[in-house]
Amino acid sequence: MNKPKMIMFDYGQTLIKEEPFNGVKGTEAVLKYAVKNKYGKTATEVQEYANQLNKEMGRFDPYKRHLFQYEIPNHMFTKYLYESQGIEISLSSEEIDNVFWDAAAPGSPTKGILEFLTFLKQVGIRTAVISNISYSGNAVNRRINNCLPDNDFEFILATSEYLYRKPNKRIFDLALEKAGLKPEEVWYIGDQYECDIKGAKDAGMIPIWYIGAIDMEYEPVDDVLMIKEWKELQEYIKRV
Repeated sequence: MNKPKMIMFDYGQTLIKEEPFNGVKGTEAVLKYAVKNKYGKTATEVQEYANQLNKEMGRFDPYKRHLFQYEIPNHMFTKYLYESQGIEISLSSEEIDNVFWDAAAPGSPTKGILEFLTFLKQVGIRTAVISNISYSGNAVNRRINNCLPDNDFEFILATSEYLYRKPNKRIFDLALEKAGLKPEEVWYIGDQYECDIKGAKDAGMIPIWYIGAIDMEYEPVDDVLMIKEWKELQEYIKRV
């Protein structure tokens, strides 16, 4: 394996460890900005309806997420969610994303990632992000830049802005086009096997499976490098 010219990262549970999702807390935060609530809906009622809509669409099932390869941006989802229940919110779609996300799933850097990113900068390895995410691109940029203020990411590619979700090869191809690199020159690091590891491999990239903050069961894969700590990968790169 050759040293990469660029390393691309997944966002959730790879760069940023998010607290367990609490949709009711997120909705409570958003409803503070309601200028109209025709039926007096509570945060719990609104979130139960959101859960119903997501279930109908087959979104967010951790064991089936790789089958859902087209992104539904939050600005479409939340607009329907609130207006269909007679609720008007005095925030833009992007502001709703920020308020909801900050309350529903606060995030913090995964252990050792700050030091690893500094190391990559020092040795001249470029970095970028591809994230399967329905929040707006600006909201994702805000979250990452707040949690990792000294990052040197050349781009942060949120699928909410580009239609396709990992493991669809088209989203990886787009990232390679933006980077101006060949697949074999890029490593992709993520925590989900089907979306991140298999997706990157099918796109011709070198996949690295980060299991340090993994939220699902896993079994070792013979031809995939697996790491539990960022220091492990740092030492590996030094030896390449």
